[in-house]
Amino acid sequence: MIVYDLVCDAGHRFEGWFHSAGDFDAQTQADVLTCAICGSARVRKMPGGVYLAHGVGRSEPLPAPSPGRAGRGEATRLMETLVRHLVANSEDVGRQFPDEARRIYYEEVEARAIRGTATRAEIEELKGEGIEVLALPPEMTRTTH
Repeated sequence: MIVYDLVCDAGHRFEGWFHSAGDFDAQTQADVLTCAICGSARVRKMPGGVYLAHGVGRSEPLPAPSPGRAGRGEATRLMETLVRHLVANSEDVGRQFPDEARRIYYEEVEARAIRGTATRAEIEELKGEGIEVLALPPEMTRTTH
């Protein structure tokens, strides 16, 4: 999976998650990709880093945002959809998250999508080692079950 930083013609910045660079191009050409804030179909990639999630099996793509102005309710719905997708397509390793993330990063075990719990200090240590993690508030993962 590839994560791009995107911007619409109104200057709204947001992230887009794609199976491949070709998937981004196809969605852009089909006007399926729209701004998560205003719904504009005039979206382009921002210069910057590309993040890859290795070892994750393919799954159905997330639904595209509906056209038109996306209000707070729409943004919340999209975030909940994303969190449900992440939970459904990852292994819960619980409190072993920091250790398992390191084992994956250092290629001691097969790469796969994982989730679990970690303290702020543990997250900062992982980031200091170059291990990218996404922290979600616990209430978000509870509302998706």
